[in-house]
Amino acid sequence: MATTHPIAARSAQSAAYAVLLAVSAGHMINDTLQALLLSIYPLLREIHHLSFAQVGFITLAFQATASVLQPVIGFYTDKRPIPFSLPFAPALTLVGLVILGLAGSYAMVLLGATLIGIGSSVFHPEASRIARLSSGGRFGFAQSLFQLGGNFGTSIGPLLAAFIVIPHGQTSVAWFAAMALISVAVLSYAAKWYAHHLSPQGGARRAAPPAKPLPRRMVVTSLTVLLCLMFSKFVYTSSLSSFYTFYLMGTFGLSAKEAQVDLFVYLAAFAAGTLLGGPIGDRIGRKAVIWFSVLGALPFTLALPYANHFWAVVLSVPIGFILASAFSAMLVYAQELMPGRVGMISGLFFGVAFGIAAAGAALLGMVADATSIGFVFHICSFLPVIGLLAMFLPSRRQLADAQSAG
Repeated sequence: MATTHPIAARSAQSAAYAVLLAVSAGHMINDTLQALLLSIYPLLREIHHLSFAQVGFITLAFQATASVLQPVIGFYTDKRPIPFSLPFAPALTLVGLVILGLAGSYAMVLLGATLIGIGSSVFHPEASRIARLSSGGRFGFAQSLFQLGGNFGTSIGPLLAAFIVIPHGQTSVAWFAAMALISVAVLSYAAKWYAHHLSPQGGARRAAPPAKPLPRRMVVTSLTVLLCLMFSKFVYTSSLSSFYTFYLMGTFGLSAKEAQVDLFVYLAAFAAGTLLGGPIGDRIGRKAVIWFSVLGALPFTLALPYANHFWAVVLSVPIGFILASAFSAMLVYAQELMPGRVGMISGLFFGVAFGIAAAGAALLGMVADATSIGFVFHICSFLPVIGLLAMFLPSRRQLADAQSAG
């Protein structure tokens, strides 16, 4: 009997890792379809004769929905888990894509964007929880792999728009409902595993008792610092994702195609940083990764506005790599601050990320209109200084001592 027990344990962990890959694949499809929506704005504006304000309301319908609902859904599912809400998320996205592809009016475009936002809201909190449950204790690695799927999807969304939607028109958006359907199937597998985990026959009955809560003041202070660090990270990354190509074209006279190639260099570095940040945090502690992942980018961001074209591209690599390592470490750190509130914390952090990125892009766009793109990159280069706030985060030992005292 004793000889078969390790085999059963390895088999169970292999199944858990398959679930982790499934939710990562679902994240890739989810964020691909999100990026696709954002990438077809020029097409929608031309077809429906939209003003820039109306384009902005499309973003508001999508981002605000996703930002506001995610922490609410996470809070609810912490208390009442709904495993099969996971495949329901891409089903909503599927309906939104079909409506968007067939929309003959601006109101229908808004409806399609809203449904995609709701689908994203349902997806992120539960998927992040399942990623943690299937991690085998490697929480940072699991969140990094989960985030890698999303970042890879974000990077290929514009390519799909350029090579499929733009040549074939608005109706081709509905074709991507097939990707959402694949996601429904993949996430149904993960949901079935999660439902078994919650059942008396699964692992939930034998789960370790919840950790003692940390002092309220420590939790509030730490979460405030983390949200400030997220502001620094996501406003800066928003400046790159939204305006980097315009900066390269305006400063160095590049064509749109050449600027897009340089943007993908940055996105590739960002994806690599996403994968490594979590596992490193598992080994050396999350505070060290958080500290490095925000403040460590400062020398490179300060140099970027003064660099020539070659060095601007070179500098974008460490900037993307270092900044990308932050989110997984921040999310796992926050989850450990509030044991038993994984869904709420995941929803809050994903929601805040959506909100900051949307608000940051709008604000930086207004600053660029009033001044120049170059000025935007000069002021944004100082944002990583906010990383100094990481000194106020408790260390791993301080967290353990506070928990023991509690």
